[in-house]
Amino acid sequence: MHDPTLAREALADLPPDIADSPLFNPDLAPVPAARRNWTTYNFAALWISMAHCIPTYMLAGGLIAVGMNWWQALLTIGLGNLIVLVPILLNAHPGTQYGIPFPVLARASFGTAGANVPAVLRAIVACGWFGIQTFIGGEAVKTFVVAMWPGFDALGGGAQFAGLSLPSAITFLLFWSLNIFIIYRGMNAVRVFENWAAPIVLVLAAALLWWAVDKADGLGPMLEKPSKFNDFSSFWAVFVPSLTGMVGFWATLSLNIPDFTRYGRGQREQMLGQALGLPTTMIAFSAMGVIITSASQAILKGADVTKLWDPVYILAQLTSDKAPLGLDAPLIADAGTRWAVAIIALLGVGVATVSVNIAANVVSPANDFANLAPRRIDFKTGGLITGVVGIVMMPWKLLATAGDYIFTWLIGYSALLGPIAGIMIADYFILRKRQLDLPDLYRVNGRYPRWNPVALVALVVGVLPNLPGFLRAAGLIEKVGESAWDALYVYAWFTGFFLAGGVYLVGMKLRGGHPQPTEVKA
Repeated sequence: MHDPTLAREALADLPPDIADSPLFNPDLAPVPAARRNWTTYNFAALWISMAHCIPTYMLAGGLIAVGMNWWQALLTIGLGNLIVLVPILLNAHPGTQYGIPFPVLARASFGTAGANVPAVLRAIVACGWFGIQTFIGGEAVKTFVVAMWPGFDALGGGAQFAGLSLPSAITFLLFWSLNIFIIYRGMNAVRVFENWAAPIVLVLAAALLWWAVDKADGLGPMLEKPSKFNDFSSFWAVFVPSLTGMVGFWATLSLNIPDFTRYGRGQREQMLGQALGLPTTMIAFSAMGVIITSASQAILKGADVTKLWDPVYILAQLTSDKAPLGLDAPLIADAGTRWAVAIIALLGVGVATVSVNIAANVVSPANDFANLAPRRIDFKTGGLITGVVGIVMMPWKLLATAGDYIFTWLIGYSALLGPIAGIMIADYFILRKRQLDLPDLYRVNGRYPRWNPVALVALVVGVLPNLPGFLRAAGLIEKVGESAWDALYVYAWFTGFFLAGGVYLVGMKLRGGHPQPTEVKA
């Protein structure tokens, strides 16, 4: 919020003692009803801008690289996003109903202090994603700078800084600084940025699609490539972990979606906007990636196919003054046109990457870190902490291979976040029947305990069965042959979600359940 007026309006709807509570600050306060102005378009635009990012573009490429054909890859992506839309819409409800962010909602199930556990776990994952997106954006900047100034790539003479060359480190930090600047402009700046970013990115992607298909005189050879799976069992062995990875792609937002829906005008707006924005965009943008890559394979016959899944690589070939491998001349002969295309392409990649990074990977951890010490950490400071941790996690190593990205990173953190989603949804919809005592969520000695041991035990129980499989997938323990843990791990999000939710419900019933609030202030 960062606005004294908003803080006064929020406190006007709460008892006077809340202002002095250590659990309260303006950024965590419920959004006043008069300020909940996000429409269906705002929510659709949010998802369109977040889904129009380079990792989405490359998702189908990762699935095709492990043996799927194009329609199997798109089917997996579409099904995964329809599945994850369900917990997203369920956790979105209390955000719109009560105007509260994710860490405040988590206080209802985990306790006012215990909520820091899921908040920090969610924040750490977001920091990793922030670093990944910032690295991708920095590499895009580097690519276009090298295309216009080839000598930039030789800076540092091959010196490495934590695995990054000097040019990569420079552009990474430049792109990092741009993200931090927007964070310091506040949540309204995020909403405005997402609104205009969504159509710009779509238009630029469509332009690249048109160029590739026109230049290739068709859709290219990739759409005719068969699946490498000869029977259902071999396909299923890859489909299940891939589906879990697709669910994991937005498992983060399935938790912290209240950070956005707290600004919604009503349940209809947030539900319709999200349903229209998420699955349709993910399928459409992934399909665009398949077609552009396929057509580019026909154009750049000498290129490594794995590189063609990176749109920055294709754009770099397009804007280079040198003939790509296998061709006799540059793709664009006129230098002025090359510069114009390079600038427009850099704008498109930059807008796409910044828009998803700010919305998906900064808003939540900024609130989560603020929840640790509401009186000392505000939204801006939380965003800065996110940025610093994102650097420390060295995201370029998470993107080393498709296997590391999908099977270790995406599935690994889905095993962590699935149980949290299961607990929160079971608590709000089944035990509390959507009834919260809003003032007590901000009181140290209210109806909500500081710690709820049942939630913490359920979280541990939900995570533990997937831990051996994660350690084996990450190479932290020796993997000799296949084990039952590996078979279970590919269902990580689903296993954790249902197991933790079930344990939580049983545990709370044994404790006598929750006392229902006598008066609910929505």
